[in-house]
Amino acid sequence: MINQQSNNRFFFNVDWVTILIYIALCAIGFVNIYASIPQVEESTAFNFASNYGKQLIFIMTGLVLGFSILLLDAKFFSIFSPIIYGVTMILLLVVLVVGRNVGGNQAWIPIGSFRLQPSELAKFGTALLLARYISSFNPKLNTLKPVLIAAVIIVVPMCLIMLQPDAGSMLVFLSFMFPLYREGLPGYLLIIFWGMVLLFILNLFLSQWVLISIILILGGLFIYFNKKKHQRMIMIGIIMISAIGYLFIAKLVFENVLQPHQRTRIELILGLKTDPKGAGYNVNQSKIAIGSGQLTGRGFLQGTQTKYGYVPEQSTDFIFSTIGEEWGFAGCFVVIGLYMFLLLRIVNLAERQRSTFSRVYGYCVACIIFFHVFINIGMTIGIIPVIGIPLPFISYGGSSLWSFTVLLFIFLKLDSNRMGFI
Repeated sequence: MINQQSNNRFFFNVDWVTILIYIALCAIGFVNIYASIPQVEESTAFNFASNYGKQLIFIMTGLVLGFSILLLDAKFFSIFSPIIYGVTMILLLVVLVVGRNVGGNQAWIPIGSFRLQPSELAKFGTALLLARYISSFNPKLNTLKPVLIAAVIIVVPMCLIMLQPDAGSMLVFLSFMFPLYREGLPGYLLIIFWGMVLLFILNLFLSQWVLISIILILGGLFIYFNKKKHQRMIMIGIIMISAIGYLFIAKLVFENVLQPHQRTRIELILGLKTDPKGAGYNVNQSKIAIGSGQLTGRGFLQGTQTKYGYVPEQSTDFIFSTIGEEWGFAGCFVVIGLYMFLLLRIVNLAERQRSTFSRVYGYCVACIIFFHVFINIGMTIGIIPVIGIPLPFISYGGSSLWSFTVLLFIFLKLDSNRMGFI
C-alpha cells in the first residue's frame, strides 16, 4: 500500500524532464509513422489496424508500463536481475525454435497478431545483470578474471542473437564496453577494439600479405628500439602474432559468417561496390528524401518520397528519412537535439547516483540509446552499413518501444530512490 507521503516523495523525486523528452520523442514518432503511410492507404478515419494506429496503442501501453515500473520497489531490479537475465536468455533460445522468420532473421515470437522480439528485451536484462555483478562484487576490471566474467554476461546474448542471425541487434551489445570503461576497464582494451575494427576495414581494401608485411615491419621496428626491454619485446611479439591471426579470422568471418546482403552493405559503404538499384536502393532513396527536405522540409504529408513509398521500411529502420523530408534540417536538428539532451541528462543522473548498481545501469542505458541513434541515423544518410536497428522511441514497433521504455523507466525509478538505495 502506497501512503500519501510515499506518493509525494514519488512525484518530487522522479525526473520529469526526462519523461517529457520521452513523451516528445514518442509523439514525434507517431506523427512521422502516420506520415510514412503510402498515398494509397490514406484515409480520413483513424485506423487502429494501421501502423500508426498500432503505434498509438504501443505508446499508451508503454506509458502504463513505464509508470507501473515507477511504482515498484527500486531494489526489485537488483534482487531479480539474474532472473530477468535468465528469462530473456530463455526467450532467445525459444525464438530459435518457434520464431517467425522475417527478412531472413528468425527473431520474432508470434503471439496472436503481435510479434515479440526477445533480442530487444535482452538489452535491459543484460544491463541489469552487468550492473548487479559490478555492484555486488566490486571487481577490479584491470585484471583478467573480472573482465572475463563481464564478457560472458555480454557475449552469451550476442551469440544467441547471432544464431537468428541478427547482426544489427548483436552489435548493440558492444556498447556495454563503455560502462565497463567508466568502472575501470583499461583504456588499452578500447584501443585494441578500435584497432580490430580498423584492421577489419583495411583487410577489405588491401591484400592480407601486404597487411602482414606492414605488421611485421612495424613490429620489427618497435622490437629494435626496445631490444633491451625483454618484457616489452615479448608483448610486441604477442601483439604481432595476434594481429596476423586476426586478419585471417576476420576474412573468414566476412566471407563465411556474414550473410551476402550484409557483406554487400559493408562493401557499398566502403565504396568497394556500387549498386544504386539493388542493395544500395534503400540508402539512395533515403538520402534523396532527406536532401529534398532542405532547411524547413516539404511540410507534413507533403513528402513525395515518403507518400509514394519510395523508401522501403520507412516507418521502422528509415523513419529518420521521413523527418528529414517533411521537416527538413530544422526537424532533424530538433530530433538530434532531443536525443543529445536525453543522453546528457541520463549521464548526469548516472553520475549523481550513490549506488554503484544505479550508476552502472544508467551508463548502460545511455550507451544503448546512443548506439541506436548513431547507427540508425548513420544508416539513413549512408555513412554506416544498413544493419536494421530502430530509432529509439520513434521507429514503429511494440517490442522496440516497450523495451526502450522499460530500459529508461527502470533507471528513472533507481534515480528517484537514489537516497535510499545504496
